[in-house]
Amino acid sequence: MQIRYFAHSWLSDWNHGNAHFLRGLADELGRRGHSVRLYEPMPSARGGWSLENLLAEPEGTAAVSAMRAAYPQLDIRLFGPGAANASLPGPPLPRVAEWAAELRHADVVLVHEWMEPGLLPWLLRQRRRFGFRLLLHDTHHRAATDRAWIERLPLRALDGVLAFGESLRQIYERLGARRTFTLHEAADLRRFGPRRGGEYTADALWIGNWGDEERTWELETFLWQPLRAAGVRAHVYGVRYPPEAQTQLRKIQVAYRGYLPNLATPEAYAAARLALHIPRRPYVAMLPGIPTIRMFEALACGAALLSAPWTDSERLFAPGDYRIARDGIEMETLMVQLLASPEQRSQLGRHGAATIAARHTCAHRAAEFESLCAQLE
Repeated sequence: MQIRYFAHSWLSDWNHGNAHFLRGLADELGRRGHSVRLYEPMPSARGGWSLENLLAEPEGTAAVSAMRAAYPQLDIRLFGPGAANASLPGPPLPRVAEWAAELRHADVVLVHEWMEPGLLPWLLRQRRRFGFRLLLHDTHHRAATDRAWIERLPLRALDGVLAFGESLRQIYERLGARRTFTLHEAADLRRFGPRRGGEYTADALWIGNWGDEERTWELETFLWQPLRAAGVRAHVYGVRYPPEAQTQLRKIQVAYRGYLPNLATPEAYAAARLALHIPRRPYVAMLPGIPTIRMFEALACGAALLSAPWTDSERLFAPGDYRIARDGIEMETLMVQLLASPEQRSQLGRHGAATIAARHTCAHRAAEFESLCAQLE
């Protein structure tokens, strides 16, 4: 197939956790023989919101260079007013010169939900010219939490919607989308897996960006209080932490380490005895059954994972892949228990990694994508 995919950023993972899955899926589709072109908007020479913020980080330029080295086969093309003067690490990326040449032979065009709302109506006009299938790919909770956003989407005109969980798919079905499919996120096992050797530098690790009040209570209940009570040496990675949050972390002697390149997460998980998962409230309350990409990443890396409550209603994972704490007290108890038992941690890590390898790789999702495209025909 000739596949064209628009996403907010392929180059940047700054506050863009979906980058892990999007890159891995595009890579696997290319390996399966499809022609995949990836489009990144450039409103300025420094890119969109995520890329511009990444390049402002001290290690941002190195992170973009590392991404391009890790995914040399991805065909990323720039468009927008900043494309002509793009200032990016590495060899120049191609610019879109003429859209007819890009879309004339396309079979499927995908638009990730984190794009400007005017893109879909424009692509619908191009579909009338060129006859491709047009799909929306949603990996966020906006459809459940932002009614104004969802009402701007031309759902009935699209050929289909790919949702990263069954509960989100059902929302689109109720809203009148013509065809809806579930396509879960997954781990890119070509680049993410267990790392052995070296010494532990932390007892516990949490990777997550500041939640804009989406998990403030959850962080206090399942992370800050248990860490403080248990006296656990912890590392926290993520961006957009306000000064008051950083001050709070220092008070409980948690090391806040800021931005972590996605490609460096396997080493971060390997350096911690225990990994933590704290889902955002909208997913738990409004979109049950949808884990964050961090669960797939952590389990793929063989981490011993301890999670705040969420409901695996789609049975994505198997018993023994990770442990759930029902409240803050149980989180503290399980932390202490697992930190004292290397055997339990090792068993959890092996079990979770095996489940990811068997069910939840980007190669699995590429095959599923091929299947749903066949249904569209």
